[in-house]
Amino acid sequence: MAVGRWRSAGAAVLRVLAVWAVATGTLVLLSLVLPDFRLQSADGDSLTRVGLTAALGAAFFGLLNALVWPWLVRALLLAPALALGSLVFLLNGLSLSLALSAVPGRGQAGLRTAVVVAAVTSVATSATGAFLAVRDRGAARRRLRRMAGLRFGRLAPSPASREAGLVCLQLDGIGYRVLRDAVAGERPVMPTVAGLLAGGHTLLPWRTDWSSQTGAAQLGILHGSNEDVPAFRWYEKETGQVLVSNRPSSAAELQRRAQARTGRAGLLATDGASRGNLFTGGAGQVALVLSIATRRRRGQRSRAGYFAYFSDPAHAARTAGAFVAELVREIGQSTRARLAGVRPRVRRGGLYPLIRAFATVVQRDVVTAAVVGDILNGRGVVYADLVAYDEVAHHSGPSSRDTRQVLARLDRCVALVRQAVEHAPRPYHLVLLSDHGQSEGPTFSGAFGHSLEELVRIGCGRPVVAPPRREETGAEARGVARAALHRPEEPAAPPPERRAEPGGRTAPVVLASGNLGLVSFPDLPERAGREAIDGRYPALLRTLAEHPGIGFLLVRDERHGPVVLGAGGAEHHLDSGKVLVADPLAPFGPGAAEAVRRTAGFRHCADIMVNSAYDPVTGRVHAFEEQLGCHGGLGGEQSRAFLLAPPGLSPADRDGALVGAEAVHGVLRRWLAEARAAARAGAGAAG
Repeated sequence: MAVGRWRSAGAAVLRVLAVWAVATGTLVLLSLVLPDFRLQSADGDSLTRVGLTAALGAAFFGLLNALVWPWLVRALLLAPALALGSLVFLLNGLSLSLALSAVPGRGQAGLRTAVVVAAVTSVATSATGAFLAVRDRGAARRRLRRMAGLRFGRLAPSPASREAGLVCLQLDGIGYRVLRDAVAGERPVMPTVAGLLAGGHTLLPWRTDWSSQTGAAQLGILHGSNEDVPAFRWYEKETGQVLVSNRPSSAAELQRRAQARTGRAGLLATDGASRGNLFTGGAGQVALVLSIATRRRRGQRSRAGYFAYFSDPAHAARTAGAFVAELVREIGQSTRARLAGVRPRVRRGGLYPLIRAFATVVQRDVVTAAVVGDILNGRGVVYADLVAYDEVAHHSGPSSRDTRQVLARLDRCVALVRQAVEHAPRPYHLVLLSDHGQSEGPTFSGAFGHSLEELVRIGCGRPVVAPPRREETGAEARGVARAALHRPEEPAAPPPERRAEPGGRTAPVVLASGNLGLVSFPDLPERAGREAIDGRYPALLRTLAEHPGIGFLLVRDERHGPVVLGAGGAEHHLDSGKVLVADPLAPFGPGAAEAVRRTAGFRHCADIMVNSAYDPVTGRVHAFEEQLGCHGGLGGEQSRAFLLAPPGLSPADRDGALVGAEAVHGVLRRWLAEARAAARAGAGAAG
């Protein structure tokens, strides 16, 4: 036993010496390469004295990073999250300047050069430590703790029992078929996930609600109810406001409504952590969660995860390099697609390259580090969302080469989490799941030359005018990036009173959520019925139903209740099941009528709900937004999410096929109860 401890201590000393040597060599090498960086001794430039100066500077720089840096970063948490990332470079450069000035000899480096030297040195020493820790469990554990910002012991006490915890990683937007293909073959795109399957995990699909998007799915999974969430964005007549799922104020309101409806705090209320999500799930440990980005309770810090990540200055340097590389990659990929004349294609300019880099680098790395910290702290249940794939698939397509690269990088995140589970103070069940898939196809405006709003105006007999501004697409990363930058919210649509037209009537409010469109008439009280719409706009419903890019409409009929309308006079009366001419829902497969009927009962269901056409042969739909890969309505892979269930727990589909996010919530809650019951049974047997 004593020999083992001495051997472990000796290995640790050797690792410290190796890291120190690498830091020293890096400083010497940079002094030879960078003209503005010099390491001089007080009495000359002999290599020996320069090396001694570098060694002492590296040692002092390492001590500053180990002892002072975490407290310094914690003090800066009030800064905007992305500004914190920028300040890290400046402060790291100042630390290096201080280290060089405190040792014998003379180090010369301007602030800009010091920033570069500090970043390179931090990355070099971090990489060396990671390489040396591969075969050492103790060193690997310490490396994981540093990645998660756990340098001064636990943030939470060790669990009193050995009951298993639950770690749920949501891989946003990855459909069942995409994941199945990514783990297939001799060289899978996602080898870690393939390893989970080989080790006993079970892959199965679950069917989303009609609103196949993160707002509805995650609210149902975390809080047990997504009642009255008809789309990603919708208009509420009683307030005249548009709720948008990825806006902090809307997310907070949706969470409040769900908690009031269920009477429970959420899935994560007991010793839980919520990371990178739209909603808290009732967790006490919350970071990068949109619903508390503007308002948070005592003890909740929406950017706490950024501290965990930036507590090691090497992370900032690696993230900055990866961020720039992702910008270059996106510009190259979009340019190549444009020159090759790839069709269909959507615009990929403006802020999109920056948002993509944020989603695929910053959000991914920070959330992963926070989850690793939760596992090493022994949290009871963790739920985290990685949005990288969803953001890229919107613009590049769900099956493109661009998204395959993202899948491979997400697999490495899963590998890190799996490694953390091996070093955790309690056993864990690792669950992977998605909130929806994505369907592909040319946009509605690209295929037909006009937008849904323009088609509605044509059906209303009004002149077609350009929309006041282009709506942001429904992607979660945009809301997270805006919150990280402290950007104020903007109204999702011009207030209706500002859009009144001749005759005193207010223009319809037309909103899009992927391939699901919503049409509301602000000056028609409550939910307008079919007769009221026909009385005011006799051609509107037929104009929409007969359009080749539209699959079906949902309206309320005063006599028959909710009715689905299709081309050629086709109707499906949802209450009675009666079908006239043909069933407009037939191409959308089993479960479509059930999903539409449920949404029809929502209080804030729009006056007209519009679902794009769907080709069952090609799987193509038409997004009403500028999205090549889309989700939000019915049709294709967007409605088939996946669940990777761990061994040792009851089957996820024990009660039949999983339908709806609320059913997934029930499965996760059941698994938590099983883990706790197993621990109590084990304790009783031991007693």
